[in-house]
This record gives sequence, structure tokens and C-alpha cells, in this order.
Amino acid sequence: MFETLGFERVTPLQASVVLGLVLGAVYGVLAQRSRFCLRRSLVGDWSECLPALGVWAMALALAIAGTQAAVAAGVVSFDAHRFLSPDLPLVSVLVGGALFGAGMVLSGGCVSRLTVLAGAGNLRSALVLVVFAVVAYATMKGVLAPLRTTLGDLTVDSGGGVALTALPGGAVWAWGLALAAAVLALRSGALPRHLAMGAVIGLLVPLGWIGTGFVLLDDFDPVPLQSLGFTGPTADTLFWAMAATAISAGFGTGLAAGVIAGSAVAAVSAGEFRWSSLEGPRQTGRYMAGAALMGTGGVLAGGCTVGAGLSGVSTVSIAAILALTAMVLSARITGRVLADR
Repeated sequence: MFETLGFERVTPLQASVVLGLVLGAVYGVLAQRSRFCLRRSLVGDWSECLPALGVWAMALALAIAGTQAAVAAGVVSFDAHRFLSPDLPLVSVLVGGALFGAGMVLSGGCVSRLTVLAGAGNLRSALVLVVFAVVAYATMKGVLAPLRTTLGDLTVDSGGGVALTALPGGAVWAWGLALAAAVLALRSGALPRHLAMGAVIGLLVPLGWIGTGFVLLDDFDPVPLQSLGFTGPTADTLFWAMAATAISAGFGTGLAAGVIAGSAVAAVSAGEFRWSSLEGPRQTGRYMAGAALMGTGGVLAGGCTVGAGLSGVSTVSIAAILALTAMVLSARITGRVLADR
């Protein structure tokens, strides 16, 4: 579709940066105001976790509904996407999800939440993001890449059942999952305005898919089909910052920058922008360990709680659902262990 828009001096890749920037800014504002974070839904007293879980579930419901509606309309297709590979990297997904879940508890938030906090002046979160990005890039293309390839090669033939829609009943499973998430959200006791913010965050996911997979589609200059996510984008942004003359920015770089900018604007306008940092060596060690676990785990699992969670599950991919499940269970267990110490 891109070639029909009449742009002569803007490439699809450059346009994807703008798309990421816009979606990221909206996400940053809404996530800062609603304190959107899966970790808040899993660690602590259940009565306090449930409203936060409700907001996250509302985002998931709209992400699934919007994405499946786009698929049904023929606007986007995930046939060749990594989330729907017929060879399921089961070990990598489960190990990665478990590492990420433990890491986000140790670091005080998942990568998306830390990006939002960094925009609001939290230097601790900014430092965690740097360590996370370095370890994630090392896992993708550096010294830890052998771990990724070794675990990634341990695959299971899905037999065509790569997504819920491939099961008997087809799309009923996808819409049923969206409905279940919506019911959980409405019964969670979350504030209506926070549920509304969660719903808009969820709709950013199909907008990302449609933007990169349909609006910016150009057979001669293709951009990757992608949506919200923070593992690859954070690592790519760090690498781009160090080598901008050699590589070009993409959707992920725009997304990361947009989230920080949107969060900063929201925090300043609400009088909540505060400079803060680490309290001491013990806390520093814990947060750095969490960052390293998330960096490795996010790559192995195929994304973070947003990349593999919201965006991945919106495709109803079995791999993404397993990754999110592993993150949730690991986070709950890690939270219990830390609470007992």
C-alpha cells in the first residue's frame, strides 16, 4: 500500500520510525497514568494485584480482538511470522519466559514499565534498561548467541497447531480468549478510567500490525511485520545510538523513544516527574541481576510481557501463550520466595 500514498522522499523504513514514535508516545502517556505493568498484577497481596491485572487483561482483550479482526478482514497475515513457526522452540520459550519472569520481579518491573519509569526521571530504571539492552544484544548476536541457537534448535513439531485458530473450532478459541480477558477485567475492581486506558493500549497492538504489515507494505522496500514490544527495540536502540552512521533507525527505535517522551510529558504535566536512583550496593546487584535475566529471557522467549505477551498472544500463537504463561508462573514464584526472606 505504501507506494500508493504518494511519498517520494520518505522510505517505508523512515515512515516506520514515525509510526513507532506515535504509538510509543501514546503508550508512554497511558502507561504512566495507569501504571500499566504485568508485574504489579502478580507480586503482592491478591486484593492489590487484581485491579492491576484487570487493566492488563483489558489491554489483552482488545489486542486480541483488534488483531483477529484485522486478520479476518485480510488486512494482515501472520503466515510467515516467527510467532507461527511450525517448529515450536519449546525449551527456549519456557526457559526464556521463566528467566524473564524472575528478572522482572528482581528489577521492580518489566521492560515496558522500566521504560516508562525512565521517562519519568527514574535513573535506576534507565540503568537497568542499558544493562538489559546489552545482555539482550549479546544473546541475539554476541557471546550469548550460542545459548540462543542451542535452545532454539530444540524444537517440537506442532503438527500444524501453531495457533489457537488452527485447533478445531478455529476463530472461536481466539474470540473466547478475548472475551475471558474482558470479563476478568470488568470483574477486577479496576477504576473505569484505568480500564479505558488499558483498552486503548490494547488497540495500539493491532494498529502496529496494520501499520507495518499493510500501510507500510512495499514489495521493493519491505519493513518487518511488528507491533509493540521492548526486547528487540531496546537492544536495537542502544546499538543504533552507538552506530547511527552505519545503521538506520526503525520502528523499534521510534517506539522506544516515543514511550520515553510520552511518559516524560505525562509525568511533568501531572507533577510526578522525579529524579531517583539506586539506594545502595545490595539493591544495585539485585536490579542488575534482574536486568541480565530479562535480557537473556526476553530473547529466548521471543519477547517481553508486551512483545510476547500483548502482541504475541494477540496472534493467538501457542508459542507466545506458553511464553506468557512461563513469565506469569515464574514471577509469582519469585515474588513468593523474596517475600519469605
